Amino acid sequence: MRSLCLALVAAFLVSACTTSPTGRSQFLLISPEAAIAQSTPAYLNTIEGLGREGKLLRDPVLSDRIEIITGRLVSQAAQYYPRTADWDWSVALIDEPDIVNAWCMAGGRMAIYSGAVYKLNLSDDEIAHIMGHEISHAVANHTAEQMSIAVAQGLAIATIAVASESQDVANLAGLAANVALTLPNSRSAELEADELGMQLATLAGYDPHAAVTMWEKMAGQGGNRPPEFLSTHPSPENRSERLAALALDMQGLAPAVPPRPFPVRIYPSL
Repeated sequence: MRSLCLALVAAFLVSACTTSPTGRSQFLLISPEAAIAQSTPAYLNTIEGLGREGKLLRDPVLSDRIEIITGRLVSQAAQYYPRTADWDWSVALIDEPDIVNAWCMAGGRMAIYSGAVYKLNLSDDEIAHIMGHEISHAVANHTAEQMSIAVAQGLAIATIAVASESQDVANLAGLAANVALTLPNSRSAELEADELGMQLATLAGYDPHAAVTMWEKMAGQGGNRPPEFLSTHPSPENRSERLAALALDMQGLAPAVPPRPFPVRIYPSL
């Protein structure tokens, strides 16, 4: 029974391997479609909660900036990854002046905090790289990947517990799964989002070198405590150097004329 259980789990995990847009080996037990289905109600609930708390920012100037910037990014995502053209692309403007953060759920549901724009005094090009990075997480199915890792960890723990009949071993298995799966994948996903995000931003007509200045501004915030954006985005010491090198490679992707923005819904509606 124990051997059969372990064999079935091993076969299940091997069958879940796929490839990301950059050719990286990717682990998906949860389909991208399932990740989108689960992310949609979570996003809408978040928007409703922010609205009740008065945390949705009514700023016509920022709203127009974000709509144009994300619209141009999404136009390129839809062109190069056609499955994303039918996503419900939207951005919530969150009124949190001290929070430097942005995110994008599966299916193109985004948010950016006012602190990210105003506290860092970001240019349109720098905003494009923040949002391009976050859009890339969705395009590369990173939400589905993280969900899959969580499922695999639970499955591994349960299986080893059955095989060993030891809760201590199960606890160790959980720790091992976290180290072996979560950390390497997180670093790989972030580096992938750096590359894909810069591609999207450059194709959308934004300066690729702005990625470097954006991350330098991020890194300069908070003293010994990094901003929330960096706390959830592992940053190697050579990130600026890597981004600068990528920017040189990306320069040739810049269009002669910026693309027309793709329709993106902004919350709150003005």
